[in-house]
Amino acid sequence: MALPIIRTLISVSLNKSSHFQKPFSGYSISVVLFSSSTTTQPKPSLYLRDHLIEKHGFSPELALKAASSLIYLRDPGKCDSIISFLKDSGFTKSNIEQAIRRMPGLLYSSLENTIKPKFKIFHELGFSNNDVADIVSVDPWILTRSVADGIAPSLSVLKTVLGSNADVIKLLKTSSWFLKSDLEKTMMPNIEKLRSYGISSSQIVSYVFNFPRFFLHKPETIDQFVKRAEDMGLNRKSKMFLAGIRMLGSMSEENWELKLKLFSSLGFSEGDILRTFRKTPPVFAVSERKIKKVTEFLLSRKGIDISFIINHPVVLICSVEHRLKPRLQVFHVLESKNLPSRKIGFNTLFKIPEKQFRKKFVHPYLKELEKASIPVVGL
Repeated sequence: MALPIIRTLISVSLNKSSHFQKPFSGYSISVVLFSSSTTTQPKPSLYLRDHLIEKHGFSPELALKAASSLIYLRDPGKCDSIISFLKDSGFTKSNIEQAIRRMPGLLYSSLENTIKPKFKIFHELGFSNNDVADIVSVDPWILTRSVADGIAPSLSVLKTVLGSNADVIKLLKTSSWFLKSDLEKTMMPNIEKLRSYGISSSQIVSYVFNFPRFFLHKPETIDQFVKRAEDMGLNRKSKMFLAGIRMLGSMSEENWELKLKLFSSLGFSEGDILRTFRKTPPVFAVSERKIKKVTEFLLSRKGIDISFIINHPVVLICSVEHRLKPRLQVFHVLESKNLPSRKIGFNTLFKIPEKQFRKKFVHPYLKELEKASIPVVGL
Protein backbone atom coordinates (compact mmCIF):
# COMPACT_ATOMS: atom_id res chain seq x y z
CA MET A 1 0.00 0.00 0.00
CA ALA A 2 1.53 3.30 -1.02
CA LEU A 3 1.85 6.05 1.53
CA PRO A 4 2.95 9.01 -0.60
CA ILE A 5 2.34 11.76 1.94
CA ILE A 6 4.47 10.24 4.67
CA ARG A 7 7.16 9.24 2.19
CA THR A 8 7.38 12.81 1.00
CA LEU A 9 7.57 14.15 4.54
CA ILE A 10 10.29 11.73 5.61
CA SER A 11 12.61 11.62 2.62
CA VAL A 12 15.98 11.16 4.25
CA SER A 13 19.12 11.68 2.21
CA LEU A 14 21.71 9.05 2.94
CA ASN A 15 24.40 11.57 2.04
CA LYS A 16 23.43 13.68 5.05
CA SER A 17 24.55 10.96 7.40
CA SER A 18 28.11 11.19 6.11
CA HIS A 19 29.09 12.94 9.34
CA PHE A 20 29.37 9.50 10.91
CA GLN A 21 30.97 7.72 7.97
CA LYS A 22 34.67 7.34 7.28
CA PRO A 23 35.77 8.86 3.97
CA PHE A 24 36.74 6.45 1.23
CA SER A 25 40.43 6.25 0.66
CA GLY A 26 41.78 5.27 -2.71
CA TYR A 27 45.32 5.29 -1.34
CA SER A 28 44.89 2.00 0.48
CA ILE A 29 43.81 0.34 -2.79
CA SER A 30 46.84 1.68 -4.66
CA VAL A 31 49.10 0.29 -1.96
CA VAL A 32 47.54 -3.14 -2.40
CA LEU A 33 47.79 -2.98 -6.19
CA PHE A 34 51.37 -1.79 -6.43
CA SER A 35 53.05 -3.26 -3.34
CA SER A 36 55.54 -6.00 -4.01
CA SER A 37 54.48 -9.46 -2.92
CA THR A 38 58.02 -10.03 -1.68
CA THR A 39 57.88 -7.24 0.90
CA THR A 40 58.44 -8.59 4.41
CA GLN A 41 57.25 -6.99 7.60
CA PRO A 42 59.69 -6.47 10.49
CA LYS A 43 59.29 -9.07 13.20
CA PRO A 44 58.22 -8.06 16.70
CA SER A 45 61.00 -7.62 19.24
CA LEU A 46 61.17 -10.77 21.29
CA TYR A 47 63.35 -8.92 23.76
CA LEU A 48 60.65 -6.30 24.33
CA ARG A 49 58.01 -9.02 24.61
CA ASP A 50 60.01 -10.85 27.28
CA HIS A 51 60.76 -7.57 29.05
CA LEU A 52 57.06 -6.67 29.32
CA ILE A 53 56.27 -10.14 30.65
CA GLU A 54 59.10 -10.33 33.19
CA LYS A 55 59.15 -6.75 34.50
CA HIS A 56 55.51 -5.71 34.23
CA GLY A 57 53.63 -8.99 34.39
CA PHE A 58 52.01 -8.69 30.96
CA SER A 59 50.38 -11.81 29.59
CA PRO A 60 52.30 -13.40 26.67
CA GLU A 61 49.44 -12.48 24.33
CA LEU A 62 49.40 -8.80 25.36
CA ALA A 63 53.19 -8.54 25.44
CA LEU A 64 53.42 -9.93 21.89
CA LYS A 65 50.71 -7.53 20.68
CA ALA A 66 52.54 -4.57 22.19
CA ALA A 67 55.91 -5.70 20.84
CA SER A 68 54.42 -6.20 17.37
CA SER A 69 53.27 -2.56 17.38
CA LEU A 70 56.60 -1.25 18.64
CA ILE A 71 58.92 -3.03 16.22
CA TYR A 72 61.27 -0.05 15.92
CA LEU A 73 61.57 0.56 19.66
CA ARG A 74 65.04 -0.35 20.83
CA ASP A 75 65.02 0.96 24.39
CA PRO A 76 62.30 -0.52 26.63
CA GLY A 77 63.08 2.17 29.18
CA LYS A 78 60.53 4.42 27.48
CA CYS A 79 57.82 1.82 28.08
CA ASP A 80 58.96 1.49 31.69
CA SER A 81 58.59 5.25 32.26
CA ILE A 82 55.07 5.34 30.85
CA ILE A 83 53.91 2.28 32.79
CA SER A 84 55.42 3.67 36.00
CA PHE A 85 53.66 6.99 35.43
CA LEU A 86 50.32 5.23 34.91
CA LYS A 87 50.82 3.23 38.12
CA ASP A 88 51.73 6.38 40.06
CA SER A 89 48.60 8.03 38.61
CA GLY A 90 46.29 5.42 40.12
CA PHE A 91 46.02 2.96 37.23
CA THR A 92 45.50 -0.62 38.32
CA LYS A 93 47.14 -3.51 36.48
CA SER A 94 43.79 -4.11 34.81
CA ASN A 95 43.54 -0.45 33.72
CA ILE A 96 47.01 -0.55 32.19
CA GLU A 97 46.41 -3.81 30.35
CA GLN A 98 43.08 -2.58 29.00
CA ALA A 99 44.64 0.66 27.73
CA ILE A 100 47.61 -1.12 26.10
CA ARG A 101 45.39 -3.75 24.54
CA ARG A 102 43.30 -1.02 22.91
CA MET A 103 46.27 1.18 21.96
CA PRO A 104 49.67 -0.55 22.07
CA GLY A 105 51.26 2.62 20.67
CA LEU A 106 50.58 4.30 24.00
CA LEU A 107 53.88 2.79 25.20
CA TYR A 108 55.71 4.76 22.49
CA SER A 109 53.99 8.09 23.19
CA SER A 110 55.78 11.12 24.57
CA LEU A 111 55.28 11.11 28.32
CA GLU A 112 56.03 14.82 28.71
CA ASN A 113 54.33 16.20 25.60
CA THR A 114 51.41 13.83 25.01
CA ILE A 115 50.41 12.04 28.20
CA LYS A 116 51.11 14.32 31.15
CA PRO A 117 49.35 17.44 29.75
CA LYS A 118 46.11 15.42 29.34
CA PHE A 119 46.28 14.12 32.90
CA LYS A 120 46.92 17.66 34.13
CA ILE A 121 43.78 19.08 32.51
CA PHE A 122 41.65 16.25 33.93
CA HIS A 123 42.94 17.01 37.41
CA GLU A 124 42.49 20.77 37.00
CA LEU A 125 38.84 20.16 36.15
CA GLY A 126 38.36 18.17 39.35
CA PHE A 127 38.65 14.58 38.15
CA SER A 128 40.33 12.13 40.50
CA ASN A 129 43.05 9.62 39.60
CA ASN A 130 40.44 6.86 39.56
CA ASP A 131 38.24 8.93 37.25
CA VAL A 132 41.08 9.46 34.79
CA ALA A 133 42.02 5.78 34.91
CA ASP A 134 38.44 4.77 34.13
CA ILE A 135 38.21 7.15 31.16
CA VAL A 136 41.65 6.56 29.62
CA SER A 137 41.61 2.78 29.99
CA VAL A 138 38.35 2.65 28.02
CA ASP A 139 39.61 4.92 25.24
CA PRO A 140 43.35 5.75 25.40
CA TRP A 141 43.11 7.52 22.01
CA ILE A 142 41.73 10.45 24.01
CA LEU A 143 45.35 11.18 24.91
CA THR A 144 46.12 11.99 21.26
CA ARG A 145 43.73 14.95 21.25
CA SER A 146 44.79 18.53 21.74
CA VAL A 147 44.28 19.87 25.26
CA ALA A 148 43.29 23.42 24.34
CA ASP A 149 41.21 22.62 21.26
CA GLY A 150 39.81 19.22 22.22
CA ILE A 151 39.79 17.70 25.68
CA ALA A 152 39.44 20.82 27.83
CA PRO A 153 36.45 22.41 26.04
CA SER A 154 34.73 19.03 25.59
CA LEU A 155 35.04 18.18 29.29
CA SER A 156 33.77 21.64 30.22
CA VAL A 157 30.72 21.24 27.96
CA LEU A 158 29.89 17.79 29.37
CA LYS A 159 30.26 19.02 32.94
CA THR A 160 27.99 21.99 32.19
CA VAL A 161 25.33 19.76 30.62
CA LEU A 162 25.44 16.86 33.07
CA GLY A 163 26.22 18.79 36.24
CA SER A 164 28.80 16.57 37.91
CA ASN A 165 32.07 14.77 37.32
CA ALA A 166 30.40 11.51 38.34
CA ASP A 167 27.89 11.78 35.49
CA VAL A 168 30.62 12.79 33.04
CA ILE A 169 32.57 9.66 33.99
CA LYS A 170 29.43 7.55 33.66
CA LEU A 171 28.85 8.88 30.14
CA LEU A 172 32.45 8.61 28.96
CA LYS A 173 32.70 4.97 30.05
CA THR A 174 30.26 4.10 27.27
CA SER A 175 30.64 7.10 24.94
CA SER A 176 34.25 8.24 25.24
CA TRP A 177 34.15 9.52 21.65
CA PHE A 178 32.47 12.66 23.02
CA LEU A 179 36.01 13.85 23.77
CA LYS A 180 36.92 13.46 20.10
CA SER A 181 34.12 15.77 18.90
CA ASP A 182 33.78 19.53 18.81
CA LEU A 183 30.91 19.76 21.28
CA GLU A 184 30.81 23.55 21.16
CA LYS A 185 29.76 23.34 17.51
CA THR A 186 27.37 20.39 17.79
CA MET A 187 26.17 19.37 21.23
CA MET A 188 25.77 22.82 22.82
CA PRO A 189 23.88 24.45 19.89
CA ASN A 190 21.63 21.38 19.70
CA ILE A 191 20.86 21.46 23.42
CA GLU A 192 20.15 25.20 23.33
CA LYS A 193 17.83 24.62 20.39
CA LEU A 194 15.97 21.83 22.24
CA ARG A 195 15.61 24.00 25.33
CA SER A 196 14.12 26.75 23.16
CA TYR A 197 11.41 24.24 22.17
CA GLY A 198 10.50 23.87 25.85
CA ILE A 199 12.17 20.50 26.37
CA SER A 200 13.28 20.14 29.98
CA SER A 201 16.91 19.80 31.04
CA SER A 202 16.15 16.52 32.80
CA GLN A 203 14.74 15.00 29.60
CA ILE A 204 17.74 16.25 27.61
CA VAL A 205 20.19 14.74 30.10
CA SER A 206 18.31 11.44 29.98
CA TYR A 207 18.62 11.40 26.19
CA VAL A 208 22.32 12.28 26.36
CA PHE A 209 22.86 9.04 28.29
CA ASN A 210 20.49 6.89 26.25
CA PHE A 211 20.96 8.33 22.75
CA PRO A 212 24.31 10.17 22.86
CA ARG A 213 25.02 10.22 19.12
CA PHE A 214 21.84 12.17 18.46
CA PHE A 215 23.47 15.26 19.97
CA LEU A 216 26.42 15.12 17.57
CA HIS A 217 24.30 15.83 14.50
CA LYS A 218 24.96 19.15 12.85
CA PRO A 219 22.48 21.76 14.15
CA GLU A 220 21.07 22.26 10.64
CA THR A 221 20.35 18.51 10.50
CA ILE A 222 18.40 18.75 13.75
CA ASP A 223 16.40 21.54 12.11
CA GLN A 224 15.47 19.13 9.31
CA PHE A 225 14.29 16.50 11.79
CA VAL A 226 12.19 19.15 13.54
CA LYS A 227 10.56 20.23 10.29
CA ARG A 228 9.71 16.65 9.34
CA ALA A 229 8.24 15.94 12.76
CA GLU A 230 6.10 19.09 12.60
CA ASP A 231 4.98 18.28 9.05
CA MET A 232 3.69 14.99 10.45
CA GLY A 233 1.71 16.86 13.09
CA LEU A 234 3.98 16.45 16.10
CA ASN A 235 3.68 19.57 18.25
CA ARG A 236 6.77 21.07 19.84
CA LYS A 237 4.93 21.21 23.15
CA SER A 238 4.24 17.49 23.08
CA LYS A 239 6.09 15.30 25.59
CA MET A 240 6.87 13.06 22.63
CA PHE A 241 8.56 15.80 20.59
CA LEU A 242 12.13 14.90 21.53
CA ALA A 243 11.38 11.20 21.08
CA GLY A 244 9.99 11.95 17.63
CA ILE A 245 12.91 13.95 16.27
CA ARG A 246 15.38 11.52 17.85
CA MET A 247 13.64 8.62 16.12
CA LEU A 248 13.76 10.42 12.76
CA GLY A 249 17.47 10.99 13.27
CA SER A 250 18.09 7.30 13.80
CA MET A 251 16.32 5.92 10.72
CA SER A 252 17.51 5.65 7.16
CA GLU A 253 15.13 6.14 4.24
CA GLU A 254 15.17 2.38 3.61
CA ASN A 255 14.22 1.53 7.21
CA TRP A 256 11.46 4.12 7.20
CA GLU A 257 9.99 2.61 4.03
CA LEU A 258 10.11 -0.86 5.55
CA LYS A 259 8.23 0.35 8.65
CA LEU A 260 5.55 1.99 6.52
CA LYS A 261 5.04 -1.22 4.57
CA LEU A 262 4.97 -3.25 7.78
CA PHE A 263 2.32 -1.11 9.47
CA SER A 264 0.27 -1.05 6.29
CA SER A 265 0.38 -4.85 6.09
CA LEU A 266 -0.92 -5.04 9.66
CA GLY A 267 -3.95 -2.93 8.79
CA PHE A 268 -2.79 0.59 9.73
CA SER A 269 -4.08 3.34 7.47
CA GLU A 270 -1.94 6.37 6.65
CA GLY A 271 -3.85 8.33 9.27
CA ASP A 272 -3.24 5.55 11.81
CA ILE A 273 0.50 5.69 11.11
CA LEU A 274 0.61 9.46 11.56
CA ARG A 275 -1.31 9.19 14.85
CA THR A 276 1.05 6.46 16.01
CA PHE A 277 4.04 8.66 15.23
CA ARG A 278 2.57 11.58 17.15
CA LYS A 279 1.45 9.42 20.06
CA THR A 280 4.28 6.88 20.42
CA PRO A 281 7.26 7.62 18.13
CA PRO A 282 9.53 5.01 19.83
CA VAL A 283 7.34 2.32 18.24
CA PHE A 284 9.06 3.05 14.93
CA ALA A 285 12.38 2.01 16.44
CA VAL A 286 11.04 -1.45 17.36
CA SER A 287 12.31 -4.22 15.11
CA GLU A 288 10.05 -5.74 12.46
CA ARG A 289 10.47 -9.15 14.08
CA LYS A 290 9.24 -7.93 17.48
CA ILE A 291 6.31 -5.99 16.02
CA LYS A 292 5.16 -9.12 14.19
CA LYS A 293 5.66 -11.28 17.29
CA VAL A 294 3.65 -8.97 19.55
CA THR A 295 0.89 -8.55 16.97
CA GLU A 296 0.60 -12.28 16.34
CA PHE A 297 0.47 -13.00 20.07
CA LEU A 298 -2.16 -10.39 20.86
CA LEU A 299 -4.40 -11.27 17.92
CA SER A 300 -4.41 -14.88 19.09
CA ARG A 301 -6.02 -13.85 22.38
CA LYS A 302 -9.72 -13.61 22.91
CA GLY A 303 -11.13 -10.09 22.91
CA ILE A 304 -8.20 -8.40 21.14
CA ASP A 305 -8.22 -7.34 17.50
CA ILE A 306 -6.06 -5.09 15.34
CA SER A 307 -8.06 -2.00 16.33
CA PHE A 308 -6.76 -2.38 19.89
CA ILE A 309 -3.14 -2.32 18.65
CA ILE A 310 -3.84 0.65 16.37
CA ASN A 311 -5.41 2.58 19.25
CA HIS A 312 -2.74 1.53 21.76
CA PRO A 313 0.49 1.15 19.72
CA VAL A 314 2.64 1.34 22.86
CA VAL A 315 1.93 -2.39 23.38
CA LEU A 316 4.26 -3.06 20.44
CA ILE A 317 7.15 -2.01 22.68
CA CYS A 318 6.21 -4.51 25.41
CA SER A 319 7.92 -7.87 25.82
CA VAL A 320 5.70 -10.87 25.07
CA GLU A 321 7.49 -13.15 27.52
CA HIS A 322 8.05 -10.70 30.37
CA ARG A 323 4.94 -8.55 30.28
CA LEU A 324 2.12 -9.41 27.89
CA LYS A 325 1.93 -13.19 28.39
CA PRO A 326 2.20 -13.31 32.22
CA ARG A 327 -0.23 -10.43 32.66
CA LEU A 328 -2.79 -12.04 30.38
CA GLN A 329 -2.49 -15.25 32.40
CA VAL A 330 -3.31 -13.32 35.56
CA PHE A 331 -6.12 -11.53 33.78
CA HIS A 332 -7.83 -14.74 32.60
CA VAL A 333 -7.65 -16.32 36.07
CA LEU A 334 -9.12 -13.27 37.76
CA GLU A 335 -11.76 -12.85 35.05
CA SER A 336 -12.90 -16.46 35.47
CA LYS A 337 -13.50 -15.77 39.18
CA ASN A 338 -15.09 -12.36 38.59
CA LEU A 339 -12.15 -10.66 40.26
CA PRO A 340 -11.59 -7.88 40.90
CA SER A 341 -15.04 -6.38 41.13
CA ARG A 342 -14.06 -3.59 38.78
CA LYS A 343 -13.42 -4.72 35.20
CA ILE A 344 -9.82 -4.50 33.95
CA GLY A 345 -9.22 -3.02 30.51
CA PHE A 346 -6.46 -4.45 28.34
CA ASN A 347 -4.86 -1.04 28.00
CA THR A 348 -4.58 -0.69 31.79
CA LEU A 349 -3.45 -4.28 32.10
CA PHE A 350 -0.48 -3.78 29.77
CA LYS A 351 0.53 -0.20 30.58
CA ILE A 352 0.40 -0.15 34.38
CA PRO A 353 3.89 -0.11 36.00
CA GLU A 354 5.18 -3.42 37.33
CA LYS A 355 5.10 -2.48 41.00
CA GLN A 356 1.55 -1.16 40.74
CA PHE A 357 0.44 -4.22 38.77
CA ARG A 358 1.67 -6.58 41.50
CA LYS A 359 0.05 -4.47 44.20
CA LYS A 360 -3.38 -4.33 42.50
CA PHE A 361 -3.69 -7.64 40.67
CA VAL A 362 -1.26 -10.14 42.15
CA HIS A 363 -0.73 -9.73 45.89
CA PRO A 364 -4.47 -9.56 46.80
CA TYR A 365 -5.16 -12.77 44.85
CA LEU A 366 -2.14 -14.96 45.56
CA LYS A 367 -4.25 -17.95 46.65
CA GLU A 368 -6.38 -17.87 43.50
CA LEU A 369 -3.33 -17.53 41.24
CA GLU A 370 -1.44 -20.34 42.98
CA LYS A 371 -4.45 -22.65 42.70
CA ALA A 372 -4.49 -21.94 38.97
CA SER A 373 -0.77 -22.84 38.81
CA ILE A 374 0.20 -19.32 37.78
CA PRO A 375 3.86 -18.66 38.73
CA VAL A 376 3.83 -15.53 40.89
CA VAL A 377 7.53 -15.31 41.75
CA GLY A 378 8.32 -13.05 38.82
CA LEU A 379 5.11 -11.06 39.05
